[in-house]
Amino acid sequence: MARIFITGSSDGLGLMASQLLIEQGHEVVLHGRNEARRRDALAAAPGARGAVSGDLSTLAGMTSVADEVNRLGRFDAVIHNAGIGYREPRRFETEPGVPAVFAVNVLAPYVLTALIHRPGRLIYLSSGMHHGVQPRMDDLLWTKRSWNGSSAYAESKLCDVLLAFAAARRWPNVMSNALEPGWVPTKMGGPGAPGDMSKAHLTQAWLAVSDDPLARSSGEYFYHQQLRAPNPIARDVKVQDELIAECARISGVSFPG
Repeated sequence: MARIFITGSSDGLGLMASQLLIEQGHEVVLHGRNEARRRDALAAAPGARGAVSGDLSTLAGMTSVADEVNRLGRFDAVIHNAGIGYREPRRFETEPGVPAVFAVNVLAPYVLTALIHRPGRLIYLSSGMHHGVQPRMDDLLWTKRSWNGSSAYAESKLCDVLLAFAAARRWPNVMSNALEPGWVPTKMGGPGAPGDMSKAHLTQAWLAVSDDPLARSSGEYFYHQQLRAPNPIARDVKVQDELIAECARISGVSFPG
């Protein structure tokens, strides 16, 4: 039996992964962005060992979630599932100078990775949209460009792969991987998404607990439990380190050695 913490698990793919892992007999702790969503998560996933609440769009919320999780002890796996989608019509700040898409999709996984007691496995949800963008390390926060919600989302999902690969490289005793679940009809994906919902949550659960040799990889990118080539930029160590440095600067939280 493994202990798993899953962010953004009150609905969508996070909830589906939680329900599957609970059915498999694992100890799962859920997360909702506020107390109401925390209760929703517990109601939707009977058998969960508990749930924490915290708004991952703010630094205070990120650190609060990390503190709550650490009080529960060490976890075997953390699934960074929470995210904001690609249809944000404007640049909306939740921290001074930080747009919500970057805060939730990139800064929160970074801060939680840095502050939560190091687990054996880290799983980061990316998107197929990450393949088509270049990182803008000089403008991660979209202060120099006109806002484009789709591009901001795609860049944030590239950052998630960079973060997963940086953690794998820096922490050789941790299995750290990223995945794309496919474009599926969740609240984020929209009702017209063509992907298969029955498969969309399987890879993150598999990476969290499976003893399959492939699931015990590190520094890899997956789609439907198979290796998939990431955007080649994600393998660039210099870019990985630049992202870590920028996240540390923005958050004030250092990445542990």
